[in-house]
Formats: sequence, structure tokens, C-alpha cells
Amino acid sequence: MNLSKIGDFHLNYHRPLPDDATIKEIILKKQKTGDRTVSVVVEHDADYPEKPAVEDIAVEDTVGIDLGITKFAHDSENRAFARLDEETDRERIEKRHRLLSRKQHESANWNRARQSLARAYERVKNRREDYREKLAHWYTREYDAVFLEDLDVASMTQQDRNARNIASMSWRATLHAFERHGEKNGCHVVLVDPAGTTKQCANCGIETDKPLWVREHSCPSCGFTADRDHNASLEVCQRGLEQLGVEFKQSELGLGQSEPTSVETGVTAGRHHRDALLANTVVEAESPLQEHGSPTLTEPATAGE
Repeated sequence: MNLSKIGDFHLNYHRPLPDDATIKEIILKKQKTGDRTVSVVVEHDADYPEKPAVEDIAVEDTVGIDLGITKFAHDSENRAFARLDEETDRERIEKRHRLLSRKQHESANWNRARQSLARAYERVKNRREDYREKLAHWYTREYDAVFLEDLDVASMTQQDRNARNIASMSWRATLHAFERHGEKNGCHVVLVDPAGTTKQCANCGIETDKPLWVREHSCPSCGFTADRDHNASLEVCQRGLEQLGVEFKQSELGLGQSEPTSVETGVTAGRHHRDALLANTVVEAESPLQEHGSPTLTEPATAGE
């Protein structure tokens, strides 16, 4: 590639440009790591699939997702996705902060240490982005409609003692990823009011206060029991169906048939092949808080198993 006032240089494409695209702008940026990135802005009419008509959407082709802290996500089909294990990344960042503090400011060694620290931060950022992008891609290919909570992350980080953990979950970026992939894959992505989804019983609608450490929902009114996050995802699904205008019966959501499943991370490839999902690694866990490696999607447990 040749740029005026800069000259010729080799460029590794992240993905090829569309054949009928017209280049409108090229942005060259030097990162804190010392690397240079080039963003090519093009004008292109993408051939995205149309979203299905609301009246043609079946309840089984929709899903509600509850985003959390102890688990990254839990959906209405009782699949749970563990949060990324960032302990090693945090230790690497802290170590490189200490090394940087020992260097003479703006010396050659200080600059190398600063770039090394920037690469450690970039690694965490890339891992989080890769995780949420793959998750959003899989869900929006697998379902006709995906429902999530419209979380006000900014106010939550200002008021909650868990601000660091909330920020690390990148919920707002996750919502944007789902909306973007929904447009590309012809999937309705609906953001619903998050108020009371954890407290409200998905079966009868009665609200019950639960402290954060209580991880099971047990309704004193109707007796419905489920994992706390699974109950919230069922409530999100119902609100999404109502907001989108899809008619449904509670029995179609499998209420009253809740059993724990393994914690899962990662995503799969393929469309509408839920019995033959491609997995990078798979793990079984007795508790949603247990993590062993980087597992991926498996089938949710069914009643009687």
C-alpha cells in the first residue's frame, strides 16, 4: 500500500475487501504498543438476510439472555457461560506495572516497559472482544430473535461496589455486538426493561427480594424453583416476546422444568445443528461457579435426566 507523505509499506488484511466496495477513507494509527493499524473505510451495499416476519417467529426459535457477574451469561434454555478467567492476565499487568515504575521516566528502557504493559492490556481487551463477538455471532445465527436486558452500565459502575467486576464484563459492548450481528445474520435483537428481572418470578410474576449471595430462585407463591439467573433469563424472554409482539404460552418456555447445567464458555460453528455443535473444549461442572478450562456449548439438561 502507498500513502502520500508516508510511502510504501506491507499491509496484512484482517479480512479481504468486498469486490464492489469503494474506498472512502484510510485511517492510520500508532497504538500504545508501538504497532500501527490501518482502518479502511469503504462504501458497500452488504447483502444481509432479511429478518423473519414477527408473525412467522416460533417461540422455540427465540431465547432470553441474562448477563451477570458470577456467570457471563445464562439463557432461557438453561445454558450457562462462565466468565473469562483473567487471573493470569491481571497478574501479568500488575507485574509489568511494577517493572515500569522502576524505570527512569522517558528512557529507552521505560519506553520498552510501557509498550510491554500496553500489550498486556491489549491482550485482555482482545480476549474479551473475541469472546463476546463469537457468542453474539452464534446466538444470532441460531435464533430468529434474541432478548437481552437494556442495562445502564454507566450508572451501575458509579453506584455499585462491584464497579470493577461490572466494567470487566463489558455488558454495553456485548449488547452492541448482539445488535451488530443481529443485523448481519437476520435476527431480531430486542433490549427489554431490566427492572425486577431477578426479583420477579417468571412463572407467576410475584416479586421476591433476594440478596446477591442467594443463587436459587424459590417462589413463595407458586413454588417455582430455578437457578436465579435462569429465572431472570426466562423473565427476559417473556418481556422480549411481548415487546416484539410474538404470541406465546408459558408452557412453551418450559417453566417448571429447570435443572442445573454445566458452566460453558466459548462458541460453536454452524446453524441449526444443536445436536452436533462443534466444540473447542468441553467441561462438566457440578456448580455454575466452577470453571475448568475453556468449555463451550452443550445441550441443556432436560427434566428427568
